[in-house]
Amino acid sequence: MTEFANPHQNVTFASNGGSAHGYLTLPPSGRGPGVLVIQEWWGLTDHIADVTERFAAEGFVALAPDLYGGRTTHDSREASTMMQNLPVEQATRDLSGAIDHLLAQHAVTGDSVGVVGFCMGGKFVLVMAAQQGDRVGAAVPFYGLPSAEETDFSHLTAPVLGHYGEHDRTITPEAVEDIRARIPAASEVPPQMHFYPAGHAFFNDRSPSTYHEDSARLAWARTLEFLHTHLD
Repeated sequence: MTEFANPHQNVTFASNGGSAHGYLTLPPSGRGPGVLVIQEWWGLTDHIADVTERFAAEGFVALAPDLYGGRTTHDSREASTMMQNLPVEQATRDLSGAIDHLLAQHAVTGDSVGVVGFCMGGKFVLVMAAQQGDRVGAAVPFYGLPSAEETDFSHLTAPVLGHYGEHDRTITPEAVEDIRARIPAASEVPPQMHFYPAGHAFFNDRSPSTYHEDSARLAWARTLEFLHTHLD
């Protein structure tokens, strides 16, 4: 069942020749590096809003764009349809607008942002890092990959930290290695791709069937260290 009128829309920004919406949170200090948080195929859910707030608590100005225009779902078939009906070109334009919005904030320090995404959002992390060049200062995909053949990584300069499940039935270690090998030497550091004793969506603590606490805790700690290293 699709839900509308997402309560997590609290900002509007120019995008795609029109406007888009998202959820923006500030750190206790009021200023910090910018982090873009990209949703799973479920939409801008309570889980993604919570992750955005967790980043803010750790000192980041965090923005989660709403790529579905207020729609969320908990039905996998519906989520798959919603994802398939989201053109990559539209999503990347909205995400580029979100990066513009973050970098224009007085609260954001630095001239690049971190990009973190989950599942579908993990794919878009690498797509945006490949497209945006040095506007992306750190890229962190969680269990998501773009098409290796359709993605041009020649302009990717951001360091990459990936998190993947050893038991993920949708993303194989071979596919991760293929992407890692395609990331050019222009990146600051060799891509770090970590595997965990878990399946897909192991970080989503709102999904008891997939959540793996130990893996999630380790991936979160690594992500914070990585972002603070490359964005602070």
